Formats: sequence, structure tokens, C-alpha cells
Amino acid sequence: MEEQKKVSRPDPIIIHLGDMGRYQLLYCLLIFLAKFPSGWVTMSHMLLSAKGEYYCEDGKDVDPCTEKCKSATFNRTVFTETINMSFDLTCGRFWLSSLSQFLVMGGIMTGAMIFGVLSDKYGRRIIFIIECVVQLVFGVIAAFSLNYPMYALFRYLHATATGGQMTTSFVLIMEIIGPKYRETMNILYQIPFNLGHATLPLFSYFLRDWHYFYLSFSSFSIVYLIYICVIFESPRWLFATGRLEKSIPIVEKIARRNGRRQENIEQIRPQMEEAYQQLISSDTKKKSSILDLFRTPNLRRNTLIMLYEWFNVCVVYYGSAQFISTLSGDIFLNIFISGILGVPGTIACVFMTRYLGRRPTMIISNGISTCGFLVIACITILNPTTVVVFAIIGLFGASITFPNAYLYAGEIFPTLVRTTGLGLCSCIGRSGSMIAPFVTSDLALYSPIIPPTVYAACAGVGFVLTFFLPETKGRIVPETIEDGEALHFRKTN
Repeated sequence: MEEQKKVSRPDPIIIHLGDMGRYQLLYCLLIFLAKFPSGWVTMSHMLLSAKGEYYCEDGKDVDPCTEKCKSATFNRTVFTETINMSFDLTCGRFWLSSLSQFLVMGGIMTGAMIFGVLSDKYGRRIIFIIECVVQLVFGVIAAFSLNYPMYALFRYLHATATGGQMTTSFVLIMEIIGPKYRETMNILYQIPFNLGHATLPLFSYFLRDWHYFYLSFSSFSIVYLIYICVIFESPRWLFATGRLEKSIPIVEKIARRNGRRQENIEQIRPQMEEAYQQLISSDTKKKSSILDLFRTPNLRRNTLIMLYEWFNVCVVYYGSAQFISTLSGDIFLNIFISGILGVPGTIACVFMTRYLGRRPTMIISNGISTCGFLVIACITILNPTTVVVFAIIGLFGASITFPNAYLYAGEIFPTLVRTTGLGLCSCIGRSGSMIAPFVTSDLALYSPIIPPTVYAACAGVGFVLTFFLPETKGRIVPETIEDGEALHFRKTN
């Protein structure tokens, strides 16, 4: 019985634009600006709730959280005002500080889901612009919060808009570039997040009151209003939804700016119309559901391991970044180092995944994180500087794992359930980042070795589980559930 081989049709958009023309590159760099708030919003908690010594004015030996203390206050030498000071998040209310960060990560997850659906239905451009406007409004309001409930609510809403912006901007980039550069851009897209993280101490150093600090980076979103004039609708989305009369002029415009010949530009309309007719006449589309990820043994194993890897890297990355901010030394320098470290980590990921493969890269990066935090957890006589160094080593490993997780998951899940699989991974990952502040701040009250122990354990389990994932480098991306099931960790080709 002979198998019918599917003839892959050329990409109806990229065939006319090229994988990465000069205009596409400029367009991608412009949208890269929109990724900075993801670093600012998600990582700013470290400075918004920075620790200032809370002590009793009646005497240094009196516990400020007991009735013996008649008057307690904060040491305002480093920060003049933090959310802990403004909203009295001390003693029995200390956990509310971690709760606010929990809500931020929940907002990122909610925004990615809600705005992802809306952008599929109404288009990328209009939803992207709405996200930028909403991000600006809610961010500025959050900076002037009068009480904790108001602060928590608008931080959540600010994060929701940011989560949507992260997703939509990523889709806008991926839909305009070709497969030749898609892998590299997928990874490099993490760099603006790292730079956003690294620039937070600069804002905070000159603005020691959390109100002005928050306003400084949230008001930056006003710059994104220029997108109203320069961002066009995704021609791929327009094509897929049958809006050819809007898609074709955009493709022609980009092709012209990329320096394509006039005779090639004249072929765009007839070829796109023909490609669309082939698309709507195709009967190869099949309905799929999230259950398809778990029906067959190999795909089920790969899915469960990938879900854990996302949970692992989110716990370790966000948790260790916050952990470093609580260590001794200059808080501004510690946070800057932990943020800027993501840049070489991301660049290293590009070369490691290309030359070593996805699985060896994830094994190595998880191993680095495990070793870094295991040393801190097991050797309690380390001096404070050495603890910072090993924590930075652990974070560096996670900065390599993070972009690799995006790439790896996209190549393991079949096309029919790829968006579903990535969405599920993102949800599980965000749940890890939601519990990270409680591990760093609240569990540390019981013992300082608990946070590094948790991070080492998470990365260690990830290290072992990666051996049971298939290598996807150089393989054809799976299209059907059967293709996904064929990916086994013992098979090399």
C-alpha cells in the first residue's frame, strides 16, 4: 500500500518578500521596543517592595510586630517610599507584597489568553494598539494608587495589557519573516525583556519613591502611540481570513521597499489569489483539541515533560532574580547584573541550539542552574559575595533555558495542536512564576536555604527529564498527531 506524499506549497507571503528583507528587519526592530515593558512590569516588584529595615522606635531589642512596641517605622536610607511602607505591608500583612506579584504574573497569563483570542478574531494591529493604550492608562493609574486594593487591581490590569502585548507583538514578527530566520528571531526576541530588566535599577536609583519609579517606566508606553502610524495589519492574517484586497497591497508595499523588481511585484496579485483558492479548496484541515496532546504515549510523555520544563524555568528564572535582589551588597548592582546577564545567555542559546541541538542545550543550562543553587543550599559557610556569584550562575543557566523552551516546544508539538500546546505551556509556566515570590520572600522567613534548595530541585528534575525528550534539531517539524507521536528520545532521525 503506497503512501501519498503531500506536496508542500510555497509560503504565499514569504515567497514575495524573502525571508528577511531590509524593511522586515526594520519593522521587527521597531516592534522589539514593545517587549521592554514585559521586563519592567514583571521584574519591578523587586524594587517596588525593596526591603527597608522595619524596627521599633522604643528600642532595638523590641520586636516591632509585638504589642510591646508602641511605635515602629522603616529605615528610609536607601528608599524613601516602597509599597511596604505606603500600605503597611509588615508583620502579618507581609504576604500581601508577594500576593501583588502573584497577581502580576496572573495578569500576564490572562492577557496572553484573552488578547490572543481577540487578535485571532479582530486582527493583530487593532488589538496591539489597544494593548499599548490600555497599558499606558492602567500603568499610570497604578503609580498613583491610594491603597493596597487599588494597587493590586491596577497592577493586575497593567500586567494583563502587557501579557497581551507580548503575545501580539511576537505574532506580528513571526508572521512577517521567513523560516530561515524565524528560529534566530524567536530567541533574540527575549533580549528586550532582559534589557528592560537591567534598566530598572537605573530608574530606581534616581527615583527612590515607588510612585515616581513606577510612573517613569509605565509612562514610557506613550511612545508606543507611534505604532498607530507605522504598524500595518499582518498580511498573513488578512490572507488567512480572506481579506485579499487588504493583504495584497501590504505585500506589494513591503516587496517594493525590500527592493524587489517591478516584474516580480506585478506577479504578487495573481499568485496570491491562486494560493488563496488552493487554501479554501484544501480538505486537509482537521479539528484538534487539547486532548490530542495526551492520547498517544510518546506525544503524551513529550507534552508532560515540556510542561514541567516551562514550570521549572519560570520558577527558577523569576525566583532567582528576586532572590538575588534580597542578597547582601548593592541592590541596584545586583538587579542590574541579574538582568543584563540574560543578554549573553540569550546569545549563547542561539549558538548552542544551532550547533549542539535543543536537548543538549537544555541539559547543560538546567545543569548550570542546579549546580549554582545546590552550592548555596549545601555550603552554608559561604561569604555573602560568593552566594551572589553562585546565584548569578544559577540565573545564567535559566537565561539560556528560557528562550530554548520557546523554540523546543514549537518543534515538538505538531502543527495541528502547536498553538494549543504552546498556550498550555505558557499557562503552566506562569503558574510557576506566580509562586516564585512566595518561595523567595515568604518561605525564606523559615530558613534562608529554602529558596536555593527549591530552585536547585526544580532545575535538577528538569535536567533529568530532558534526557527523555527527543532531539528536534534538523528534523522536519511535525504536522500531524502521527508525526508528533513518531518523535521519541531514542530515535536520532
